[in-house]
Amino acid sequence: MEGVTGVYEPVQHHWFHCQNPVDCRSSWIPFSREDSLRLEETHKHGETSGEEEVEVVVATEGRRFDVRLKERKCFAVYWEQPPLEVRRCSWFHKGDKDISYTPYPEDTSLVLEEAYMMAVKLNDWMKKIQFPTGETVVLHSPTLMTQQQTIPLKDWISLPSEQSQPRMVKRGLEGIRVELPEGEPDQVDHLVFMVHGIGPTCDIQLRGVVQCVNDFRGASLNLLCSHFKQSQDGTHMGRVEFLPVDWHGVLHGDATGVDDDIQRITLPSISRLRQFSNSTVLDLFFYNSPTYCQTIIDTVASEINRLHQVFLQRHPQFTGEVSLAGHSLGSLILFDLLTNQERRNKDEEGSSVSSPSEATPLDFESFEDTLRNFGLGKYVQMLPKEQMDLESLGLCSETFFKDLGIPLGPCKKIMYLLKRWRGQQESRTGTSHPVPGIPGIAGVYSQVQEHPTLLSGAPSTSPVDYKYFDVGIGQVSIVYPQLAFQPQAFFALGSPIGMFLTVRGLKRIDPKYSLPTCKSFYNIYHPFDPVAYRIEPMVVFPDVDLPPILIPHHKGRKRMHLELKDSLKRVSSDLLLSISTVRGVWQTLTMLPVNTLPPVARVGTTAALPPQESEGGRPVCKKCSGAPNGTVSPTEMRNISVGMLNGGRRFDYVLQEKPLESFNEYLFAIQSHLCYWDSKDTVLLLLREIYEGKGILL
Repeated sequence: MEGVTGVYEPVQHHWFHCQNPVDCRSSWIPFSREDSLRLEETHKHGETSGEEEVEVVVATEGRRFDVRLKERKCFAVYWEQPPLEVRRCSWFHKGDKDISYTPYPEDTSLVLEEAYMMAVKLNDWMKKIQFPTGETVVLHSPTLMTQQQTIPLKDWISLPSEQSQPRMVKRGLEGIRVELPEGEPDQVDHLVFMVHGIGPTCDIQLRGVVQCVNDFRGASLNLLCSHFKQSQDGTHMGRVEFLPVDWHGVLHGDATGVDDDIQRITLPSISRLRQFSNSTVLDLFFYNSPTYCQTIIDTVASEINRLHQVFLQRHPQFTGEVSLAGHSLGSLILFDLLTNQERRNKDEEGSSVSSPSEATPLDFESFEDTLRNFGLGKYVQMLPKEQMDLESLGLCSETFFKDLGIPLGPCKKIMYLLKRWRGQQESRTGTSHPVPGIPGIAGVYSQVQEHPTLLSGAPSTSPVDYKYFDVGIGQVSIVYPQLAFQPQAFFALGSPIGMFLTVRGLKRIDPKYSLPTCKSFYNIYHPFDPVAYRIEPMVVFPDVDLPPILIPHHKGRKRMHLELKDSLKRVSSDLLLSISTVRGVWQTLTMLPVNTLPPVARVGTTAALPPQESEGGRPVCKKCSGAPNGTVSPTEMRNISVGMLNGGRRFDYVLQEKPLESFNEYLFAIQSHLCYWDSKDTVLLLLREIYEGKGILL
């Protein structure tokens, strides 16, 4: 022991951060060993060089947080949250009812370490160190140290008994049970932006999108180590970075004032249910409003572009691809955004992309530059040929631009810019004129003139106008901004995309259609999710009963109860087949011999039908002819054509329900819609598809 030999060894410090600033007693989380070592080296370098007063910033947690050593604070880089307290720890204490050890403040740890050093060198134990806070630490031996609270005599009766019990004191990490998080590789192979759905919370634990994405990222790191270990050792794999995209805070913030407007008309009864509905369910209605839909789309696009720019600044060596993932309504937002992207060259991706929704003044001299800034530069040369100026453009309708060969998307942007210019002219002159070609605008302006108090302060936007684009996908008629990159894949989790497309009047998606700038698309859902809908049936023929692809369990097999269910189905089908065979044989033996005659077609029979027809006159799919009831056999599932949304590959994927969930699917319906954030099967599917494009397989 150190007390016998009298050899003192300095304590090894480790850095912690307080996860919950309100109650720091049991919420101190250690940094990874790599981050703590980096912080300790920077701290010691400042001590030796005499630069302790100079602020030094150290990137931690995969460069998502910056630690300012002088302030002892940890700041988030990509999202807003209160700074976390950081502490250089060496001494810890814990009560009988505490779950984990709590680190002492740094000045207290310094006093304890000096007392411990003197006790070791002098072999003098049973020392008592008293602190101004009333605490007393007793050094009984090198392995036994306790903390006692000095209690005044008047408080002996009222003080709880557990507070008077001595607390265990430990020196260094060797004596405490603490799980150090695994360090993250510096190399980032892929970047994924994750957009949440309705409401401020994302999962059954009522956590926000930041916490859910953090757990999703942690699960991906564990699966990379367990399932891609061989590839990781051979090809120098890094990791996949997942970043959250929050739009709910902007929509319900002070800038829009929508919460105050809704609160004024909300009934006082069942207040909690109404508050829940106002903060969650109403997001669906907001998205179908052209005013707030524009706010949501602009927020998502600008936040993604901002996060992408910050990420490139912090990872200048990044050469990987970028993907998008959306949950619930977030997937629909991304789908509408991606269907309105314009294909551009690789050298144009790094340039800043503006949106016509930005409040920049328009005039005739800068109108051509404005069109270029808004991604409409290739249509500028068409206007001088027609001898068009800004005044004449304001008199043109949407049909005129279509006659010029301008697609509907850019045509809408030009009409939006003209509407803004006319609004500026009206604000200067105090007059209003209808904009040609935009239905509903004239009616809105007339209402403003006749009833100024009814629509006072209301934005002069067009009503909800669902338009069919060249691929037949109806969307709210707003201006869709452009992303600063072309995503490699789009993952929809628990998505209502299929339902919204159907409600918008779309019956079938053109099999030739693909997202303009995104190569791959995946629709991932839980079988009991009440919000999720399939999309493949909107692409394949109606007579084809194509089941979704079952996502494998992350442990490498189908769940036991699903295998048992399949076995029972096979046994029952074999039993029915045997019964029908015996019945057919018995009928053959008991039939009287008859003359061989050609079959006579009768009404209600299928004997006279052509070989390629069945009952009802519907054609039989050749690919489905080998499977019963029009279903596709498992061997033909992956080979059937499902359009170009995913490059000709299947894109409807279904998770395996848990054994407990299979007992009552209604009971676990809500949980099924929120399960994707902590589903390892979902995480593994994303990793497999991402690294498959890099030539790395499981």
